[in-house]
Amino acid sequence: MAEALHEKEHVEPEGPVERAVTGLDEEAKARRAQALAEVRRFGDPVLRSPGSEVREFGPELQREVERMTRLMRDALGVGLAATQLGVLHRLLVFQAGLDATPTAIVNPKVEWSSDEIAVAEEGCLSLPGVTVDVERPLHARVRGHDVHEHPLVVEASGLEARVLQHEIDHLDGVLMLDRAPRDQRKAALKALREGTSYSPSAEEDAED
Repeated sequence: MAEALHEKEHVEPEGPVERAVTGLDEEAKARRAQALAEVRRFGDPVLRSPGSEVREFGPELQREVERMTRLMRDALGVGLAATQLGVLHRLLVFQAGLDATPTAIVNPKVEWSSDEIAVAEEGCLSLPGVTVDVERPLHARVRGHDVHEHPLVVEASGLEARVLQHEIDHLDGVLMLDRAPRDQRKAALKALREGTSYSPSAEEDAED
């Protein structure tokens, strides 16, 4: 089994990482709240349901991609799976950097992942207020199709690889809590039940 990187990679929370939400104007806050209202939350059984393969490509799928991309951006996320919106098929969108172009992958599959792994703090738009440490391969190759049914291959590293693996987990009915250390999973579940927040980094700061 490969060893994790000695230093925990720092990734800001949500989707699996969320852009900074401080300093937002009222209009942006309202858009974010409206977008998050459309995302299924922890406890909704649809989040444990795997998506089915997409077999029909056309205008309806393109509209769905446009909606997902808008919601991802408005919610300040960097990735979104169709199952998070209650749509049970294999489709995701991601935008791993502020200057990156939003990309949709239909029927994505991790074709290869590296032995080199990293631990980073992840969050999720479907699990608001909590983050946990997740160990994932540092590099991954994802194969699928674009919205026009053309073959698509993404060679991803670092944050982009993490985002893609997180969203493909959603399409398999797997949540980041399933990959978290047991103590963090218990603390995150308690926070979700009580409507509070939890993050391992905040806990470490409090101990210091």
